[in-house]
Amino acid sequence: MKKIIYLLLGISLFSCGENATKSENSEKRIVCVSKQYNEIICALGAEKNLVGIDVSSTFPEKLSNIAKVGYHRALSIEGILSLNPSLFLHDNNVGPESVLQQLKDLKVPIQTFTKGETIDSTQILIREIGNYFNKTKEADSLCTILDNDFQTALNNCKNFTDTKRVLIIHYGQASNTYLVMTSKSTGAKMIEWAGGKNCIEDNLKGMKPLSAEIIANANPDVILVTDFGYDKLGNIESIKDLPGVRGTAASNANKIFRIREHDLVYLGPRTGQNIIELQKTIHQ
Repeated sequence: MKKIIYLLLGISLFSCGENATKSENSEKRIVCVSKQYNEIICALGAEKNLVGIDVSSTFPEKLSNIAKVGYHRALSIEGILSLNPSLFLHDNNVGPESVLQQLKDLKVPIQTFTKGETIDSTQILIREIGNYFNKTKEADSLCTILDNDFQTALNNCKNFTDTKRVLIIHYGQASNTYLVMTSKSTGAKMIEWAGGKNCIEDNLKGMKPLSAEIIANANPDVILVTDFGYDKLGNIESIKDLPGVRGTAASNANKIFRIREHDLVYLGPRTGQNIIELQKTIHQ
């Protein structure tokens, strides 16, 4: 009789532990301040536990319904803590440092993953996040799609007879100064993979402000304007008339196009397809 009682007690305790684990997983509250991570999490179908994101995480659209905790390099500890997070995800591009230290002091678990700065490392990143969220099959599928699309894009380049010189303007223009993506940016890599060339040579990684005179002297064949700036300026005619842009080969040939910022500033599951779309745009 005692053996039966102990057996039943053991089964009961095992059941309680299993339910506790399931409950813990289902109740995890994640704040993620990386637009690259957030797109991958959504592509994996693992977004149900996201309770907070940074304002730059704008893709996919379903993220718009999640609370924002500020810009990823100007975070507020109050906004993060108000969401009672059980996990804080970031990609080492966050600030201020005092916020991270406060989270550590409060024993909030913090997690980062591999930097996804090349196609290979992005596939590693996708698999790491997939493994973390128990979505390994989904991660494998995303990596296969990314690889196939990327190879298609590289093969497409064999059909292009010239290399378009491309300028990427971020957030449009203000006071005759333009914020542009440099040759060391992720956007420039994607332009190169698309069979083009970023016409702003600079050792600075990312973006830098440039004068209208420098833009005019660069004389790009194609100008890409990120969505916020394009929409603020209104239409192609308004952009064509801007100082520095007026008179360029791109302006004269109406080769000025709107592009979504999040398609150019990081690599992710859609990067291969985004490159193919870039090819259609800059070589049309």
